[in-house]
Amino acid sequence: MADARYDVVGIGNAIVDIIGHCDEAFLVEIGARKGSMSLVDAEEISRLYSKMGAAVEISGGSVANSIAGVASFGGNAAFIGTVANDEFGRIFTHDIRSIGVTFSAPPVLGAAPTSRSLILVTPDGERTMHTFLGISTSLGEKQLDLELIRNSAILYLEGYLFDEADAKRSFHLAVQTATRAGRKVALSLSDGFCVDRHRAEFLDLIRSGIDILFANESEIKSLYQTESFELAAESARNDIKLAVLTRSSKGSIILDEGRTVSISAEPISSVVDTTGAGDLYAAGFLFGYSQGMSLEVSGRLASLAASEIISHIGARPAVPLQQFARDQGIIF
Repeated sequence: MADARYDVVGIGNAIVDIIGHCDEAFLVEIGARKGSMSLVDAEEISRLYSKMGAAVEISGGSVANSIAGVASFGGNAAFIGTVANDEFGRIFTHDIRSIGVTFSAPPVLGAAPTSRSLILVTPDGERTMHTFLGISTSLGEKQLDLELIRNSAILYLEGYLFDEADAKRSFHLAVQTATRAGRKVALSLSDGFCVDRHRAEFLDLIRSGIDILFANESEIKSLYQTESFELAAESARNDIKLAVLTRSSKGSIILDEGRTVSISAEPISSVVDTTGAGDLYAAGFLFGYSQGMSLEVSGRLASLAASEIISHIGARPAVPLQQFARDQGIIF
């Protein structure tokens, strides 16, 4: 992979995360159930935004978080996603570039607003989320930077984007472009409900064009329609060259051509917020793998990144992951 300009390029939803603190009375005022995650329309997200207090606004989305993690490890990372020509589109663009990620997609004019998610954190650390999907789900072939894909060692795809026909076609073009350039293609299943909606198409894509599959326990069991993790893992081994399966506190396993590598979960004093754990796990693995590290070391980096992210609020590392890994004895 030495000839690649970028280590990883991700394609996913471009969402602005708006993180603010509130008391439980505020949740009652806006009619929100504590700890819930709701999809809302443009009018409702604007109403809620006008009522909330001071907040931190950062670029987000599942694969965008992973790409931010790759950059935090010191990797050369790039992202492809869709934003509108509006205030939040400019916020997303500025923020993701500020952390060293290449993001060159031009904003789309005259379309839906930029996607955003309001994340309200109560004093006990519980997160209540309202998400407006906006324009990010409408990724089309025009948004793809094919030269960027050809120049990236690994292409990483977000399963959430598979809902829209244009995005689905873009996925296949991106996979074809990366494969023809001799690059690796990775896919995150994203969510069990996402798998339920697209099971047959996901399996076809996995069997025909994916080199690395990321899934948690519920997602992989949903994919193969079994209650047994062991049976699902064996099915994945038969379908994919490299499967990376996470099991929360049970750690993770990496399946590679008849070999199983077990990775322990990193111990931490307390779990504050599990949001983004899978995203950052993928970041650590993809960074290590793109650098030619062993599966064992790549898995350890993945587990370290996940442990860092669940130790605080938010899906962005509180400390540079490169230094965090070195502090834990991994030198690269």
